[in-house]
Amino acid sequence: MSSLFEAAGLEDTAPRPLADRLRPRTLDEVVGQDHLLKGEGPIARMRAQKRFASIILWGPPGVGKTTIARLLADESGLEFEPLSAVFSGVADLKKAFERARARRQAGRGTLLFVDEIHRFNRAQQDGFLPVVEEGVITLVGATTENPSFELNAALLSRAQVLVLKRLEAESLELLAARAEKDVGRPLPVTPVARTALLDLANGDGRYLLNLVEELFALTRDKPLEPADLATYLQRRAPVYDRDRDEHYNLISALHKSVRGSNPDAALYWLARMLEGGEDPLFLARRIVRMANEDIGLADPTAIHAALAAKDTYDFLGSPEGELALAQAVVHLACAPKSNAVYSAYKAARSAAKDSGSLAPPKHILNAPTRLMKDEGYGAGYEYDHNTEDGISGQDYFPDEMTDRPVFYEPTDRGREAAIGERLAKWRELRARRRG
Repeated sequence: MSSLFEAAGLEDTAPRPLADRLRPRTLDEVVGQDHLLKGEGPIARMRAQKRFASIILWGPPGVGKTTIARLLADESGLEFEPLSAVFSGVADLKKAFERARARRQAGRGTLLFVDEIHRFNRAQQDGFLPVVEEGVITLVGATTENPSFELNAALLSRAQVLVLKRLEAESLELLAARAEKDVGRPLPVTPVARTALLDLANGDGRYLLNLVEELFALTRDKPLEPADLATYLQRRAPVYDRDRDEHYNLISALHKSVRGSNPDAALYWLARMLEGGEDPLFLARRIVRMANEDIGLADPTAIHAALAAKDTYDFLGSPEGELALAQAVVHLACAPKSNAVYSAYKAARSAAKDSGSLAPPKHILNAPTRLMKDEGYGAGYEYDHNTEDGISGQDYFPDEMTDRPVFYEPTDRGREAAIGERLAKWRELRARRRG
C-alpha cells in the first residue's frame, strides 16, 4: 500500500543519497559480479532458463547483494518481500510466510530477501525449511559471513551459495564515472588523487559513492591532491570482526605466511589484525603454537622467542609491546622449518590409543621391594651413563609391541640435521642388540 506522499508523487522529488540514485535498474547494470551474471554464471543461467531458485549471496559489504536480490524479483515477476535479520524476529517471519501463502493462493509468488541472514539463530533458520521446500517462497539470503559456519546444513542444502567479489578498480571507476554523469561534472580530484580515492573505497561500491558525494559537496578552486583526501575524507577502519569469518581468515594467513618463511607477508597480516583491534595476547598464543608446530627442534630457540614476546607484551602493553610480537613473527618466519615433532606426537597418540594398556618391559621398572625383585623388575637393566657411548641400546617399548615404531623423523634442516645423525646411529645400535 502506498503512502499519501507516494500517491502524490512527492517521494520522487525528495532528496536521495547518490548511492541510492545510482542503484542499478537491471541486472546488466550491476558491476563487478560478471562471474555470476554473465555467460555461464549461475544467475545468468537462471535468467536464461527463467527458473529462479533459492540462493545465499555471500560477500563483503557494498558489492550488490541487496541490489541483485531486488532485481531478481523484478525479472522473475515475484513479489519482493525484504526482511533484515537485525530487526526481525519469529513473529516477523511468520507474518512474511503468511503473506507469501496468501499470494500463492492468488497465483503470485514471493521472493523473500533476508539481509544479514546469519544473524538468525538455528531455530529461526529452521523455520525457512518448510516454506522453501514447499515453494511458498524463493529465498534470497545475504550474508557477509561464511555460510558454512553460520547457516544450518539443512538450509544450505536447499539454497545455492553464490560468492560475490570485492569490487576491483575497474568496477569502482565505472561507478565513479556514473556518479559524474549523474551530477553533471567531473570529480574535483587530480588523476593521482582519483586512484587514491578508489583505494580508499577498499572494494566497497556504496562506500565509494558516499565518498564521491562528499567530494561533490566541496567548494574548491583547484582539484584535490592525494594529501587533501585525508583532510576532507575520513579513512574507514579495515573490515575486521574479531569473532567472525575475517578473524579466522587473517590468523590463517598469518600462520601460513610464517610457515611459508615469508616475513614480509607475516608482518603484513600481523599488522592487519592489530590495526583491526585484535587482542595481542590472542596473537601471542598463536605465535607460540607456530613455534611448536612448524619449527620445533629445527630451531629450539623459536619457542623461547615466542614466549619472550608474550612476556614482553605483558610487561610493556600497547603499543610498545607489539614490536615484540613483530620480532617473534620475523624470527619464526626466518627460522628453519620442521613439523617432525608435531607429526611424531600425533602418530604416538594414535599408537597409544590402539595399543591399550600394555605395561613397560620389566627391565626398566624400579624394584623397591623384595617381591618386585623376585618378579624380575629391573633385572638386566643397564645404566646408560656407564656404557662406552653413553647409550646401552636396550629396548624400551612394551614386550608385546614386536614392531618398533619410528614416530620422530627429523628433517635435515637447522639443528635437526645433527639430531637425525645421532638418532640414526642409536637406532642402528638398538637394531644390532635385538639381533
